[in-house]
Amino acid sequence: MLWYQIVFLAVIQGLTEFLPISSSAHLILPAQLLDWPDQGLAFDVAVHVGTLIAIVSYFRRDIMQIIVAWCVSIKDKQLTPNSRLGWWIILATLPACVAGLVFDSFIETHLRSLEVIAYTTIGFGVLLWLSDRYGTTTKTEHELGVKSVLCIGFAQALALIPGTSRSGITMTAARFMGFSRESAARFSFLLSIPLILAAGGLKSIELVSSNMVVDWEGIFMGVVLSALSAYFCIYLFLKWLNTIGFFPFFVYRLILGLVLLGIVYL
Repeated sequence: MLWYQIVFLAVIQGLTEFLPISSSAHLILPAQLLDWPDQGLAFDVAVHVGTLIAIVSYFRRDIMQIIVAWCVSIKDKQLTPNSRLGWWIILATLPACVAGLVFDSFIETHLRSLEVIAYTTIGFGVLLWLSDRYGTTTKTEHELGVKSVLCIGFAQALALIPGTSRSGITMTAARFMGFSRESAARFSFLLSIPLILAAGGLKSIELVSSNMVVDWEGIFMGVVLSALSAYFCIYLFLKWLNTIGFFPFFVYRLILGLVLLGIVYL
């Protein structure tokens, strides 16, 4: 890839990984619309590493508290709010892992099209707005239970469909169940860590076994730019979320989806 393509895709990955607008859709679109070359496996690994660095850096204190409390809960057989949150993250991750193993081939073959992205972008955007418009705002992430965790987990599995948005669908599910905007976003971000780690790990194994030539300068740029853009995205999103809500993201998804439908059918 050329340098400006690397910069554009790395920043887009960093911004859209955590905004409720679908990172997979935005990484597919340049190749579809601009005839850019596929970014390749090595670059996918790079941007996954970058977004993982960003989320772990931003929530480093929360993560350490959750890990320590979770380990203590195994030893002492007693739950605290942080240890319970650790168990909830594990439980909510399982549906997406199973769905990925079962449906990955089908999704890659049949669902990575502009038409699918257009409809999922609009449809799940509408659900996001409805959840924010009519959902209550009384619960925090420490009030999660088995039912709500499983609902969020199964919602996250739907994000395997391009255009859905992992962060968008998990926040939507949480808002429908009465969690505040900030709590929904925080749990969604923490929930992303195992999946980003797993996806990056699998892609790294594929990369090592493929013996392909790696553009290390491009890889370094991808890691740095995706990490920086993702970190500032998380910071600004959480800072402004209670003020702006999810309506601007619904409008963006609606416009993007309509544009894509125009490209497909006109």
